[in-house]
Amino acid sequence: MDPKTAALIWQDDGSPRSALFDDPYFSASGGLHEAQHVFLTGNALPARYQSRFHIAELGFGTGLNLLAAWRAWQKSGTAGPLRFTSFEAYPLDHPDMEKALMAWPELAELAAPLLAAWPCTRLSLPSLEFELILGEATTTLPLWKGRADAWFLDGFSPDKNPEMWGSTLMAEVGAHTEPAGTFATYTAAGHVRRALAAAGFKTARTKGFGRKRHMSLGKMAG
Repeated sequence: MDPKTAALIWQDDGSPRSALFDDPYFSASGGLHEAQHVFLTGNALPARYQSRFHIAELGFGTGLNLLAAWRAWQKSGTAGPLRFTSFEAYPLDHPDMEKALMAWPELAELAAPLLAAWPCTRLSLPSLEFELILGEATTTLPLWKGRADAWFLDGFSPDKNPEMWGSTLMAEVGAHTEPAGTFATYTAAGHVRRALAAAGFKTARTKGFGRKRHMSLGKMAG
């Protein structure tokens, strides 16, 4: 079954909000810095980048995390392409994706090939191998054959989208992680950390971004 296109509400600050989950995709004033703090620093990136490094993500949204990770990859000078796989049930349509990414002119050069191909499920460039897996992650992740070196867990709030943070799906995240692989997420919800601990991660709570006091990160034994 084809995925449904995301329905957005555009807020006064120009940032998009999910009409279905009543949750923002990012803050127009701090979204890129939040992506860098939570998902890059939370996974000790770009220091861990090496050839064939593979990031997987729950919740592609506007593609902001992809662009932040890809920019850091290019700046790191790591040889070959960054591999990036994202799972998304409600992809944005092209006009909404383009409007959302206009908030980050510093990413325009990287966003251009993604927007030119959008909607797409694969994008192959000299410095990026991107795959978008469409559908509910509870169905698609168990079927995935890959394993990630780092996970960006960026679904909508556990209060708004509990299935995205359930113990069954977190167990699948653990099963699809390389030894010594990591995860990072903006949420500090205890039940999420417990589910990830049960999946094999050594978890921790650390300083969140902006007004968020805490976030979660972890590393797989290996």
